[in-house]
Order: sequence, then structure tokens, then C-alpha cells
Amino acid sequence: MELYLDSADLKEIEGAFKVGFLAGLTTTPTFMHREGVTDIDSMIVQLSKIVPVLQIEALGANADEIVRDAERQLELGLDPSKTVFKIPVSLEGVKACKMLRDRGMMVNVHLVYTIQQAYMAMTAGATYVCVLAGRMQDQGYDALKLLRECVEMINYYGSDAKVMFSSVRNTEHVRNAIEIGCHTITVPWKILKTLTDNNFTTVGTQQFFEHTRLVTMHVRDIISDKNPVVKPHDEVLDAVMQMTQSGFGSVSVVGDDGRLVGIFTDGDLRRQLAASGKNLMTKKMSEFEYHSPITIPADSLLKDALAVFKDKQIDTIIVTDNAQVIGMLDIQDMAKWDLM
Repeated sequence: MELYLDSADLKEIEGAFKVGFLAGLTTTPTFMHREGVTDIDSMIVQLSKIVPVLQIEALGANADEIVRDAERQLELGLDPSKTVFKIPVSLEGVKACKMLRDRGMMVNVHLVYTIQQAYMAMTAGATYVCVLAGRMQDQGYDALKLLRECVEMINYYGSDAKVMFSSVRNTEHVRNAIEIGCHTITVPWKILKTLTDNNFTTVGTQQFFEHTRLVTMHVRDIISDKNPVVKPHDEVLDAVMQMTQSGFGSVSVVGDDGRLVGIFTDGDLRRQLAASGKNLMTKKMSEFEYHSPITIPADSLLKDALAVFKDKQIDTIIVTDNAQVIGMLDIQDMAKWDLM
């Protein structure tokens, strides 16, 4: 099924055709008026240089006028092999379709509402037979039934005409067109760009990213550049300031040689404050007893860090490099990378 963009928004059109596989563009004077276009001919020429195939209106009160309008537009410099003229279905319209097809031009007979109209368009040699499904449904007609009939008729008679599903209102219409077997569909950009969306796909993709990061990235790749440390001779107030400035709920206590002595957490602070009161802030860090803290080498894979978080049920791991403390890995660092 050919996929066309239905638009007259130049910026939108330029962006959409970067996907590289759209068959072409359908547009109307109504679309252009809505976008504030005042020089339609100039806009048509500009669009013809951007898109693979351009479908534009050819209008007139009778077949001769429609043909003259098509020829006038070709004289603007359009390539006949890349231009489709859209003609509303009528007796004069299908007559103009035959005249243009005899001249080797491509024609889209549109505003089709009945199988009889579709038959006349097909018999006149229309390149496209276009049913405005959304507009038909708005008026209470069974557009999907008509589209099925059109596809069956064209396939039955072996016609080269292509049934186009247009006036697309939602993604379900695209599904309908696929199930019916339409040969072509033209879709607004706001709908077209959502056709690849699916929650299961999103979740699965996120899991692929997560698992790839876990086995390819290292702890040093995601730790903060802040490294809250205090020395044994520093006061508790210094530790509190380090925690506040770094945003961590703990500080590493290191000796003068940079080696780890222990870790002092905000939980320790609350417990010691309950025991010592306001005098706590002037106490030296060396006055406390420290248990062996949980550490991880900076070159460890993130999957190893995740295992530590889950096994030890902790929020922060001290990161070391050659026995020197170089930072902290917080559980929130993992969460920022969607690894929790």
C-alpha cells in the first residue's frame, strides 16, 4: 500500500519526507488557504521540488476547462511523470480524466461516495479512485463497505487503478485500509508519525537499553563529580556541610592517605544528635566507631552495582579507584538511567 502525506504545511512536509519512504504528497487549495498560502502556483512549484509525487487539484466547470487547468499547471515547470491531477468525480470530471490519461497524465478521481462513481472513474482510466472515508463517516455513510467494494471491483476487473483511502481521522483508519487491501492511503502528519507507537514496543525498547547499559557501562560512567569526604580531625558540622553541598545523604571518612576509614550517614547524624544534643556539631569524626562500608571499584559494570544495591538493601555505595575514594554511587544515579 502506497503511503502518502496529506498536508500543505511546508515545514511539516519538509520534515515528514526525511523519513525517506513516503510515496508522495496530496494537498488541496483548502489546505493551502488554511496555512495562509496566497500564491498557490508558487507553492505548487516549491512542493514539486521536495516530494517524489505531487497530487494537486485541476478544476473547471467542464472537461475542457479541467484539462486546460492541468496543462497550465504543467507549464509552471511540473514534471508530468511526478504529478497527479485530482478531479472531483462527475460526468465532466471522468470525461476530463479520460482526456488527460490519453495525454499520458496521471489522474486521481476523488470525492467518490458510491460504487457507481468508482466504476465510472475506473472505466475512464483513473490512476487513483479516492474515497474520503472520514468525511463519509462524518455524514453517516458506511465508508469501509464502499472501500471494500471498490477494491473488489478493481481487483476483479484487473484494472490498474488504485483505491485511495483518504480523509484519515485516526490510526484505526490506517488499520482499516490495510485490512481492506487499499492500494494507497494518504495520512495527516499528526497521525502518520504515531503509527509506530505501541506501549509494549516502548517498554521492550527501554528494557533493551537498560540491559545494554548494565553490561557495557561502568560505575565511573555515571557517578556524580561531587565527592563528599571528611577527615577524622574534621567536625560533624563539616560532614553536615559536605552532605548539604553534595546532595548526598552521607560522607566518606578518609585518612590523610586518602584511604577509606568509614561512612557517616544522615541516619548516623540523627542517632548521634538524639544522644549528644547540640554538642554533636563540634565533635570530631574520629570520635565515632565505623563499620566496614560497602564499596565498589570504579571500573565495575553497572550490573554489579545493581546487584549490590539489591543484595545489601542500601541507597549509597562508596566508589574507589586503587583504594582511593573517588565518589559515591547513589541509587538515584541508577534511576536516572532507568536501571532500577
